Amino acid sequence: MSRTADRATTFAEQHGSGEVLVLPTVWDTWSAQAAVQAGFRGLTVGSHPVADAIGSADGESMDFSDYLTVVSRIARSVDVPVSADVESGYGLPAKELIERLLAAGAVGANIEDVVHSEGKRVRERQEHADYIASARSAADGAGVPFVLNGRTDAVKLGTDVFPDPLAEAVERIRLMEGAGALAVYPVGLSSVEQVTALVDAVSVPVNVTAHPVDGHGAGSLAELTDLGVRRITFGPLWQKWLGDVSAEALAHWAPTS
Repeated sequence: MSRTADRATTFAEQHGSGEVLVLPTVWDTWSAQAAVQAGFRGLTVGSHPVADAIGSADGESMDFSDYLTVVSRIARSVDVPVSADVESGYGLPAKELIERLLAAGAVGANIEDVVHSEGKRVRERQEHADYIASARSAADGAGVPFVLNGRTDAVKLGTDVFPDPLAEAVERIRLMEGAGALAVYPVGLSSVEQVTALVDAVSVPVNVTAHPVDGHGAGSLAELTDLGVRRITFGPLWQKWLGDVSAEALAHWAPTS
């Protein structure tokens, strides 16, 4: 646990530094090592790219033990902090979720408010904040400054679910910060105005998803930094881009008939 606790301390300090953290979203030991070789100081493991890599599907369709095996292999293969996307928690009590993540060597986690195992039910604001608070309590009880990244899909879900998705996201990330999240992740942001509203709503880092080549709808790394974004991940976009580039480059080797 000492190695995990040390990495957790480093990760928490990175989040509190005020500097921008770009955390490539990886799916196996190869992608993790490639990202570290490129110079990144931390990684996220994405449920979507892992599911694609092992022939499963996103949306808590993987066996959680299988997923944690991947997370553990990644954490053992690199010398930087590793965070894991655990969707809505795979139906586990928060305490068990944190214990299993720590055992796998993860020092952070994305936890979202869409419960895929319950027909994609969206947790109520306070319900989700309470789950984050329980995870915070479990991590603190283990003596580890675990980085909880509280995710909301309010903007992504749009007006079909919420009358004012942006205002809903603001309220949700504020509650998650109050519950002990050390970062918040309002997915689906695509404009300067949206990013600015969410960054202004909290004091912890706001996570946005960017394309590793095309950037983000609100701008480049430098422009996102100027807007106050302090955490950037790739979601499934790096893996997808790599697949597209590889398919195009390899096409001339494929049979033509």
